[in-house]
Amino acid sequence: MAAVINPDKCTKCQDCVSTCPVECIVGGEGVVPQIKADECVDCAACESACSAEAISME
Repeated sequence: MAAVINPDKCTKCQDCVSTCPVECIVGGEGVVPQIKADECVDCAACESACSAEAISME
């Protein structure tokens, strides 16, 4: 299981990037962040931090 970002819902706010405790989400201003699934520890911190509800655990 890993976090997945829905690019259609993502507002590119980068809150998930700053919230991830293992720094497996990379992004930048104006881009949809990318999650390194092989490094994700399934903590769901990014899912909770996403106000756009663009992140799900799959």
